[in-house]
Amino acid sequence: MKWLTLISFIFLLSSARSRNLQRAARDADHKSQIAHRFNDLKEETFKAVTMITFAQYLQRCSYDGLSKLVKDVVDLAHKCVANEDAPECTKPLPSIFLDEICQVDKLRDTYGDMADCCGKADPERNQCFLSFKVHQPDFIPPYQRPAADVICNEYQDNRVALLGNFVYTVARRNPFLHAPAILGLAAEYENALKSCCPESDVGACLDAKVQQISVIKERAKLIGVKQKHGCRILEKFGERTFQANKLARLSQKYPKAPFAELVKMVHDVKDVYKECCEGDMVECVDDWSELVTSLCSKQDVFSSKLKPCCEKPVVERTKCIVEADFDEKPDNLPSLVEKYIQDKEVCKSYEPNHDAFLSEFLYEYSRRHPEFSTELIMRITKGYETLLDKCCKTDNPAECYGNAVEELNKHIKETEDVVKTNCELFNTHGEGDFLKGILIRYTKKMPQVSTDTLLEIGKKMTAVGSKCCSLPEEKRMSCSEHYLSVVIEDMCKRQESTPVNDQVSHCCNDLYSYRRPCFTAMGVDTKYVPPPFDPMMFNFDDKLCSAPPAEREEGQLKLLINLIKRKPQMTEEQIKTIAGGFIAMVDKCCKQSDIDTCLGEE
Repeated sequence: MKWLTLISFIFLLSSARSRNLQRAARDADHKSQIAHRFNDLKEETFKAVTMITFAQYLQRCSYDGLSKLVKDVVDLAHKCVANEDAPECTKPLPSIFLDEICQVDKLRDTYGDMADCCGKADPERNQCFLSFKVHQPDFIPPYQRPAADVICNEYQDNRVALLGNFVYTVARRNPFLHAPAILGLAAEYENALKSCCPESDVGACLDAKVQQISVIKERAKLIGVKQKHGCRILEKFGERTFQANKLARLSQKYPKAPFAELVKMVHDVKDVYKECCEGDMVECVDDWSELVTSLCSKQDVFSSKLKPCCEKPVVERTKCIVEADFDEKPDNLPSLVEKYIQDKEVCKSYEPNHDAFLSEFLYEYSRRHPEFSTELIMRITKGYETLLDKCCKTDNPAECYGNAVEELNKHIKETEDVVKTNCELFNTHGEGDFLKGILIRYTKKMPQVSTDTLLEIGKKMTAVGSKCCSLPEEKRMSCSEHYLSVVIEDMCKRQESTPVNDQVSHCCNDLYSYRRPCFTAMGVDTKYVPPPFDPMMFNFDDKLCSAPPAEREEGQLKLLINLIKRKPQMTEEQIKTIAGGFIAMVDKCCKQSDIDTCLGEE
């Protein structure tokens, strides 16, 4: 066992360096990065990815404006392919893009302080530009699909421009969506046009298509949120946490793959993710494509489920691979208890290298438990690590870690109970009551947060219930913990600039995998002092009766939040009594001729 751990560690180290060494060697072979990437991607893809890059940095610019910048970069690529020794050809690719942005006329007039980024040196200049990207910007009007015949004529007459416009439209609205995903969406869009344009009723065909625009748009948003979350884990929690999360997920998905192959895959994914997260979309696309090709070349090692995906065109493979089902577990996997708990020599294997030993434990545990969330598996691994750290210092380590199963089962029970309780609530009482329950709990936990933000968080958590509680039981935990981690990360990001309270701060600074249980266990903020009474918080007028139902509902939810902000210690019964009284008042007054007077009296 000790030898296996040592070999695993050597592999971990070598594969961690292998991709960087490969890249260094490969870049040494190519004097010009831009020429090398242009040759790899070919002109059409290079152009599309260049447009994506500019559209994500310069979200307010028009398609025509960005097309000029794209032309400059493509012209330079042609020049460098012809002569790699030309002085401007040796620059790193990110510098070429940022130099182009910094030469934009009147950059400050449109983008304000973002223009100051140009005064910084790389890589700080890039970090500065990234900080100005606006997630789901409200300054871009909603996309209006042109008439069906217009789209088909344009596709027939000018395919490149139509698809260029599509990637521009998606990229500027989703500045954190990685370019391979945008190219995949563009391929879906083109497939829809190919099959619908010959039809007699093109519009109906496009609407009926699974790949219709609204679905593509929603998927873009969802993938963008997931990828942004992945980047945030990498940035805030570092490579170790990112890789542990990926290793758990890939071990669940490919349980027949050898440990060494999955470790290498995880390192490669991390390296490519870093490029994508840094906005380096040309390298992101090229290296992601290389990664997918490598995975497809080893289908027999990873999973039989990859075959249909690997037969697709390169640009469509990623989506297919990501969405493919988990492979079946190998038969007769031995219990882990003997190897990791009953073995009296565990400390001898653990102490030479903790990370390698724990990576293998994480792999073995994950491949046996596809029904668990990666966050739970990371908590179990951390709990096991904490136990070994303590026990390996004692005189009798084996006796000390002998109760590990009971200790680790506490994490499993907590998570299973949370998912079971919440899904029962959601499925029994419905979305409306579930949202009210969330708002009551979270307003008590963090009453300092604005009413609008609490309502937004409540709606996001309710959407998690809606998405995950309808799934088969074995998929609920993974789904809910993943999406709750995204909502919590969003809260914690806001907490950085606008601190909420000590307990929120404590949970946000916890380990990534422990944040959700920390928020769940959080109680009423006992240090909170309600603000002086403001009658405007409870200002009732005839809108309570005349507003559309959705607006009335939202108004009532805001009143609920404001009520709890006034009295966070209120019990569920007290809240129910007041809510009942409020509904009775609205029913009574909305039937009167003078609604305002009635509401005032009541």
